[in-house]
Amino acid sequence: MDSSKSVCSETVYNKVYNEHSKSVWRFIYFKCGDSARADDLVQDAFIKLWQNCAKVPVEKVKSYLYTLVNNAFLNEIAHHKVVLKHRETVTSNTDNQNPQYLLEEKQFKEKLENAIANLSEAQRTAFLLNRIEGKKYREIAEILGISVKAVEKRMSQALANLRKEIENI
Repeated sequence: MDSSKSVCSETVYNKVYNEHSKSVWRFIYFKCGDSARADDLVQDAFIKLWQNCAKVPVEKVKSYLYTLVNNAFLNEIAHHKVVLKHRETVTSNTDNQNPQYLLEEKQFKEKLENAIANLSEAQRTAFLLNRIEGKKYREIAEILGISVKAVEKRMSQALANLRKEIENI
């Protein structure tokens, strides 16, 4: 491997960072629901990539980064239940809305957040990557290191679970 193709080259490393840091961050943010923790996990992954740059071929960098952040996250939550936290969004125009509507909207939002949090980690990750991130099943399969059929199954199960938990939409 020549130095222009090595991750140890600062130019290549910077290119890798610019190409993958945002998607890796979003991936781990969907799993942990905490932007500060996602920042830390992504930063640690890129530090480990730099430390192991000679061992990681450029073609494998993307999956290596996803594996690093995923494993780091799983290690952090070994003894804790994962709960997604979503920021409350307060808009300035809520004063003009019907209080009944605001209450129903808040209840629906809570129901949706709870339903997403109650999905298995595998289902939640596939669901958020597809519906929030807009990734295709093939891309999700590559990121998670599973088959497209496994992604389809996870999405099907996630949607079925969400439909069950959120009734009367």
